Amino acid sequence: MTLYGLGIGWRPEVSGIIAQLDGLAFCEVIAESIGTEIPPHLGSLGVPVVPHGISLSLGGAEAVDQARIDHLAHAAQLLDAPLASEHIAFVRAGGIEAGHLLPLPRTYEAVDALVRNITRTQDGLPVPFAVENVAALFDWPDDELTEGEFLSEIVDRTGALLVLDIANVYANALNRGRDPWAELSRLPLERIAYCHIAGGSISDGKYHDTHTDPVPEAVLELLAQFTAAGHHPAIMLERDGNYPPALELLDELDAIADAAGLDRITAGTDWSRT
Repeated sequence: MTLYGLGIGWRPEVSGIIAQLDGLAFCEVIAESIGTEIPPHLGSLGVPVVPHGISLSLGGAEAVDQARIDHLAHAAQLLDAPLASEHIAFVRAGGIEAGHLLPLPRTYEAVDALVRNITRTQDGLPVPFAVENVAALFDWPDDELTEGEFLSEIVDRTGALLVLDIANVYANALNRGRDPWAELSRLPLERIAYCHIAGGSISDGKYHDTHTDPVPEAVLELLAQFTAAGHHPAIMLERDGNYPPALELLDELDAIADAAGLDRITAGTDWSRT
C-alpha cells in the first residue's frame, strides 16, 4: 500500500472546497462518522479514502472492543480503502470515556498492551493498518523508552505502518524542550504510510495541537527539512473546526505543497486568487 501526493481530512464543513481541488491525491475521513452509506460528496471524489479511527483505545489495558473493530472494517470495505488507521493512545478506562486521545507511558508494559490490541485489530481488518503518534502535554514519570524507540517497538512487533503526524512531533519536542528535527529523525521513517500536518497554538506555556488553528510556520519548516532530507510520503492537512474562509484554506494547502515539494492542487477552484 502506497499513497502519494497531497491530501486533506474530509469534513462536511469543507466538502464543497475539497470537491473543487485539482489533483487531490487522497482523503482521510473519521471512521466513526461512517454509517451504512458513504457521506454525500465523499464518494464522488474519485480518490482513495482512508478511514481514521478515534475511539479504538489501542493503548487501553482492556482488549479493544470487537464491535469497534468491526465498524472500522465496515468503513474500510464501504470506502474501498487502501488501509485504515488509528492513534497510539487510550481514550477510556474502566468504562469511563476521557474524550481525548491520551498519551501512553513509554514503557515495555504499554508496548505489550498496544501490540495485543493492534494485532487484534489487524486480525479483524480487510486492509493494512497504520497507527499514529499523538501529541502530549507531559511525559509520564516511568517512561523507559524514547519516542523513537517506543514507535519502533510497536511497528516492528506488529508489522503496522506509521501515520507520522509531523505537527505532533513538533508539539512534543517544543513541550519537552528538544529539537524537533532531532526528534523526527529518530522515528521509524521507513514505515510511514502517510503524514499529517495540522495547526496549533501556545497556551499557558504549552503548545496545543488544536487542529483549529493555522499550521505554524515552524511546522512548515520542519516539513520542508523532512522533504529536503529525501523523505517524500503522502502529506495531508487536518482541520477539525474553526474553518477559515476558502481562500485561507487554499493558501494553507499551497504552503504545505510548497514545503513538501508537491504540486499545488488548488488551481481548479472557482474562488478568486490574488
